[in-house]
Amino acid sequence: MASSSTASRPIQKFLDSTKVAALSKFVRRPPVDPKQPIQGKPREANSNAFKEHAKREGVRLQKALNSVAHGKHIFAYHNVRTKQVVYSLTRYLEKNNLLRQMVYHGKKTVPADFRRDMWVPYYSVHFGDSRLGLRAYQLLREFSMQRQLAPPEELITVTEDFLALKRPRDPVAAEEFDKMNKKRIGKPMEKKERARALMDQKATSVADIAAVLAIQEKEIENGFLDRSSKRGYLTRKARQRRREAFQRQIAQAESNEERIAALEKHLSDISGDEIKIGEVDGEYPEGAEDVKILWRDVHDAFYAAEWPSAVQHGELELKRSAIIGTENRGEGSEGIITEHQFNERVQQ
Repeated sequence: MASSSTASRPIQKFLDSTKVAALSKFVRRPPVDPKQPIQGKPREANSNAFKEHAKREGVRLQKALNSVAHGKHIFAYHNVRTKQVVYSLTRYLEKNNLLRQMVYHGKKTVPADFRRDMWVPYYSVHFGDSRLGLRAYQLLREFSMQRQLAPPEELITVTEDFLALKRPRDPVAAEEFDKMNKKRIGKPMEKKERARALMDQKATSVADIAAVLAIQEKEIENGFLDRSSKRGYLTRKARQRRREAFQRQIAQAESNEERIAALEKHLSDISGDEIKIGEVDGEYPEGAEDVKILWRDVHDAFYAAEWPSAVQHGELELKRSAIIGTENRGEGSEGIITEHQFNERVQQ
């Protein structure tokens, strides 16, 4: 029987906090002491109060794990049918986050419910500094929204290449198709065609991340990572609000550390080895200016004209679940569309 004390055990396993937050059943339904008072008194394990408390504790633990590397990773999912691309700061894709990134382009463009097998990994971006990751996430969301709400004319204009993709193979039908549609060249697309064109973001998403990284390269040269250059003049009330915000952040960080430590102890008692949860050294960029992109299909990188010199490219490990989206979903995963490991492929 494994001892509850982990002080004398050597560290056998080091787990990535973002992967634990995505796929661990102990995070979705963490163990709760039955003697702990819930709503004023101890509750039975099968009571609604106990189950609701465990569910809320799971959400708090997920947030605590995600806070370890919050902003250092961006995970892009794409829809295999519509080719829409959405971004997440976590390895799992939440329904609320997905809905915020969906734009209504007409009937049936925003589904009433989401199929988990339709959303698969596209690429992931890993930064050495969380400020760069959060800034890139903001720009990617803004670029995507701007292109869909105010698209450039060439994106929604009928061209010869656009008609060539729709032209039937039968020579007689193709001749009739050309007579009917040749006059449309240079004019705006129809509503359904425009919706499909705007929802197809696979190429533009890659161009966006390349442009964002180029923008950040210039921002770093101008001192974006220098904290002292961002202070500026603050009024007395602004300084007071900042101090209060720092105090809240410190209190939240201490609470997160306690929750992670409790999970480490629980997993160590189960496995018999000491387990630590945090950032894995050597797997992600260590330098603040370094960026690493992992591709499901490395050929998608050619959608961008050029890449900054500091960007490293790799490949995602291809699994059956990464193709058809069949990762096992644990208990307490309400509101989560799908989740994936986004592991880097090891070169043989």
